[in-house]
Amino acid sequence: MPATFSPGLYVVATPIGNARDITLRALDLLASADIIACEDTRVTRKLLLIHGIETPTLAYHDHNAARMRPRLMERLNKGEIVALVSDAGTPLISDPGYRLVNEVRAADIAVTALPGASAPMAALASAGLPTNKFLFAGFLPGKSLARRRALAELAAVPATLVFFEAAPRLAASLVDMGLELGPRAAAVLRELTKKFEEARHGALSELAAHYQAAGPPKGEIVVLVAPPGDQAESLEPAEIDAMLQAALGQGSVKDAAKALAERTGLPRRDLYNRALKLRDGELPDGGTEKDSSLSKGSR
Repeated sequence: MPATFSPGLYVVATPIGNARDITLRALDLLASADIIACEDTRVTRKLLLIHGIETPTLAYHDHNAARMRPRLMERLNKGEIVALVSDAGTPLISDPGYRLVNEVRAADIAVTALPGASAPMAALASAGLPTNKFLFAGFLPGKSLARRRALAELAAVPATLVFFEAAPRLAASLVDMGLELGPRAAAVLRELTKKFEEARHGALSELAAHYQAAGPPKGEIVVLVAPPGDQAESLEPAEIDAMLQAALGQGSVKDAAKALAERTGLPRRDLYNRALKLRDGELPDGGTEKDSSLSKGSR
């Protein structure tokens, strides 16, 4: 039996690829709504046609949101049912829909979320990286300098990082992630739920090298990066020393130890002592001496 709905704004998740990944309740709502506000009416109409829904649509996106909000508010104030959808996935994830939600709530009109498909959640569920804590960071800046600054701010966040990325920038972004986040495990997931869905796993450096050689992939992309410290158990002393040497070239012993502790999760005091030895040339063979304080079991 179809669900019934009271007047108000409904934030409705739509499929991220496979058209059947939509809930029965969402279909009932889209069929019952007076109007569907969507990013691209052409995209939404294709979905509606598949499911035999004839509800009128209205474009609501970055470029017309300020002009269209009053029209949607007018309809809501009249007691209509308004559905808000994005081209794919859950609205308000990396789109401007929150401004409409804020205005509707301020007018004391009901807002209801109908959950469903979401690219970040689908990626987290299948990537095999920690999911107890995660941070969705959306799209990184397009320019390398700005991108590295944004990544540096995220380096110490104790959670799996989730990004959207455009295919032409993927290789360059993975390189910058490796430089700012360190040698972490990562995953690149492409075309989730679609016919040519693909997942590639490895260290950031390995993934960067692959896409530099293979060229930009096609389709929608989600990149996940493991939390800081998650990679520390796989680091050899020589790798730690190389990272410390690089950090020492940009700052003091204290700064180098702090930066590497944030990137790897290794104890700052142990890294500080190691950096002192490297700076003073006390380690033989280019600084590859085994150090029990930085062994894989020291955490």
